[in-house]
Amino acid sequence: MARIIRHVATSPVRLEPSDAPQFICACGLTKKFPFCDGSHKPARSEQEGRLYVYGEDRQPASDGPDDFRGCTCA
Repeated sequence: MARIIRHVATSPVRLEPSDAPQFICACGLTKKFPFCDGSHKPARSEQEGRLYVYGEDRQPASDGPDDFRGCTCA
């Protein structure tokens, strides 16, 4: 069953271990979960108050008004 989850992050979380930084996906669009693969780039241009639906190609397939009025899912 499909469900809608509100992702509010538009960039990865940077972790800095001693050898090299790692980037963990925070937007939910990566194909290499939990690591960031750059799929968040389209999310950076999202407008507040809009609901975006992303397709398999990780590009917005549609957008419209956010009728969830600030509700979040867990």
